[in-house]
Amino acid sequence: MTACELCGADAGGRYLCERHIVRLTAQLADLPTLYDEVAECLVPRRSGPAEFVTASTAGPRSPLDESVLDEVNTARAAEVIHLWRTDVQRVRWPHHGGPPPADLAPDCRWLAMELEWIAEHYPAAGELAREVRELELAARSIVGDPAPRAQRLGTCVAADTDGVVCGAVISRLPGQARVKCRWCGYAYETERDWLMLLHFQPEEAA
Repeated sequence: MTACELCGADAGGRYLCERHIVRLTAQLADLPTLYDEVAECLVPRRSGPAEFVTASTAGPRSPLDESVLDEVNTARAAEVIHLWRTDVQRVRWPHHGGPPPADLAPDCRWLAMELEWIAEHYPAAGELAREVRELELAARSIVGDPAPRAQRLGTCVAADTDGVVCGAVISRLPGQARVKCRWCGYAYETERDWLMLLHFQPEEAA
């Protein structure tokens, strides 16, 4: 019998039990949004030029310890998660090269998609889960618990050089003035951007 590396329960021959696989999946899904909110905490809140989505802005925030901010930021979280992705890929496909540089969100998605393999074959699965939990707790120490949830604004209306519209879901945190599409990279930040996003939404979405 292989016990879960986190709780010691019978894991059916895996390194993580089903409960902790589900929890880790949720944590990886939430981590990018949490660290988006951490980034928002580091700059003064301001409203976008065109507030077409009703949103309650965050209240006054206490001054934050700069030494804490040195340790809790998106760049550090992205570095940690990318190192885990690199190691998992090394163990699973030892003859392949390392993964390309990526932001926090795609690396979290990649790890989440590999969790079944990780739980069954990756000896450091427990350590991975513990470190993801530490990143989550560090972010929540800044943004509060529960963290603000992202609001769905619609679908991305940016088009590529061939005129193909992106169509990825666009969401933002309450009070966030600049949103970057995680699929095509287009940034919505000016009044024209927000109005364009609103105007060109599919009729069924509107």
